[in-house]
Amino acid sequence: MAKVTSAMIQKMRLDKDPVTMLTCTDASFAGMLDQAEVDMFLIGDSLGMVIQGDNSTLGVTMGDMVYHTRCVAKATNRALIVGDLPFGSYQKSPEQAIENAIELMAAGAQMVKLEGGVVMSDTVRFLVDRGIPVCGHIGLTPQSVHALGGFKVQGKSEEAINDLIVAAKALEQSGASAIVLELVPNDVGGRVTEAINIPVIGIGAGPYCSGQVLNLYDMLDIYQGRKPKFVKNFMADSSSILDAVKAYVTEVKAGTFPGPEHCF
Repeated sequence: MAKVTSAMIQKMRLDKDPVTMLTCTDASFAGMLDQAEVDMFLIGDSLGMVIQGDNSTLGVTMGDMVYHTRCVAKATNRALIVGDLPFGSYQKSPEQAIENAIELMAAGAQMVKLEGGVVMSDTVRFLVDRGIPVCGHIGLTPQSVHALGGFKVQGKSEEAINDLIVAAKALEQSGASAIVLELVPNDVGGRVTEAINIPVIGIGAGPYCSGQVLNLYDMLDIYQGRKPKFVKNFMADSSSILDAVKAYVTEVKAGTFPGPEHCF
């Protein structure tokens, strides 16, 4: 299996080959997801909710992220590994961001993810200029959940849509390799994707993005908390976890997931 790289996901975008991404936080799942040929693994700070039992991502520490990144990296041969920079680990300054990004890269990440658009563009450029690939994250940004007033659909007004497009372009111009776009209507996902020349990985952002990401614990129906509308339970029609993950990959590649029932 050829190793997935930043250049490869860019080619997939150009070839209209949807990128598949799932969260992954341990070696056992990493080996299985690699076998299913998931393109990208996200060591997401959502582990604060699905593993640690908190009601948000805000309590996750750099120590947590480094530990789980190292676990995933040990069992991954094919997928591109993306590590989340947790809340409070990059907002203070670009210097703070690179110090913590270096920790994640040393643990095995091949790209780091941070939340925010225009306000984070200088930090993204600072990291990229120093050899650290970056994935942006706009739309619903869980680390800003209190400022946003909860987990609400974003991009509902023309002004808000324009702000998302400006944010996406700023991240692209700063050198980001990809962007996660969360919880926006279908047409907004399509407009943001068309506005830039790097992959847009959607989560609750409709079928017109360059790829899709879900939380592994949601799509396997493991997490007992509330499931967002955009989640599909892939275990429902599968005889094993591996089959469920393969079904996710197949449906994303075929363009049948997300379906109308998962969209806004």
